[in-house]
Amino acid sequence: MRLRWLALLALVPLSGCGIIYKVDAQQGSLLDKGSVEALQPGMSKRQVLLIMGSPSVVSPFNQDRWDYVSTMRRGRGKMDRRDLVLHFDNDTLASIEGDYFEEDPEQLVKDARKYKRQYPDEKRPDEDKKKKRRDGQG
Repeated sequence: MRLRWLALLALVPLSGCGIIYKVDAQQGSLLDKGSVEALQPGMSKRQVLLIMGSPSVVSPFNQDRWDYVSTMRRGRGKMDRRDLVLHFDNDTLASIEGDYFEEDPEQLVKDARKYKRQYPDEKRPDEDKKKKRRDGQG
């Protein structure tokens, strides 16, 4: 009987170890739609650096190829990887290959609710009370 209680006493604290919150993790270059779409063929390397930041990988043997690598994991979900390759010719952007993280509308709504963000067209519940107090009605 005493062994059962001891086992139960040991299992209760350990049972909470499997329910640990996992934060969203983005690593590498931020490859978002806005910055990638801002890239235009003919831009200089300096202009690309201002938009994208330093590349993840620059080959010592081919200075005209820049690689941007990004990974994203939401909670306990699967890891997504995106690769973007920029090719330069005479220090000007010649071509863009690869992909980026699109804005997922469903995920944006989930994040907004998770962090209690208000949509721009929504009124805050306490807004009417404050307005009435200022107007002398409350």
